[in-house]
Amino acid sequence: MSDHYYSRTPQTESDRKVYEAVLAGRTFRFVTDTGVFSKTGVDYGSRVLIDAMEFAADAKVLDVGCGYGPIGLAAAVKAPAGHVTMVDVNERAVQLSTENAALNHIDNVTVVQSDLYEAVTDMRFDVILTNPPIRAGKETVHRIFEEAVSLLVPGGSIWVVIQKKQGAPSAFAKLEMLYASVREITKDKGYRIFRAVKEPSVKE
Repeated sequence: MSDHYYSRTPQTESDRKVYEAVLAGRTFRFVTDTGVFSKTGVDYGSRVLIDAMEFAADAKVLDVGCGYGPIGLAAAVKAPAGHVTMVDVNERAVQLSTENAALNHIDNVTVVQSDLYEAVTDMRFDVILTNPPIRAGKETVHRIFEEAVSLLVPGGSIWVVIQKKQGAPSAFAKLEMLYASVREITKDKGYRIFRAVKEPSVKE
């Protein structure tokens, strides 16, 4: 199998770098490495998602496919009274996210190695965030949408960034099949931000 950023154990030789980025109104330093997504700095799609995403200050948030951590750590800044769980199948990404949380003095996060949601099936979240692994294939991307439903609290939402040319129309259609409401929040340079909301609980 070729070595991808969604490999469990990347085989490429380590070549660590440090980059700075301004996200959620503050400057972060990120250690990156070979074998992880967007190793040369925070990708444009993640930046568009971070700028768009909104949730309560005490939200319980899940970042699926966290890479070295920009989305999840920015979410932790936006939810200072909440908690962010960050998961990735890639053990190198998990190590980097853990390091980057400490490097940026962010302690309201937990980083876990997990193949999609396998390690968090007993947890429930107000918000799920994902810059899905397009190269892993449409089936994997749609599984992220499908399996998120049972992990969200009633009225909870999943935020997705995806490029139009990489399947945004089919992603939007899939979300509409699964969620009570789906909106395109913004678009920028071909990237689309979708927010899909789970059906609220029905009061007796």
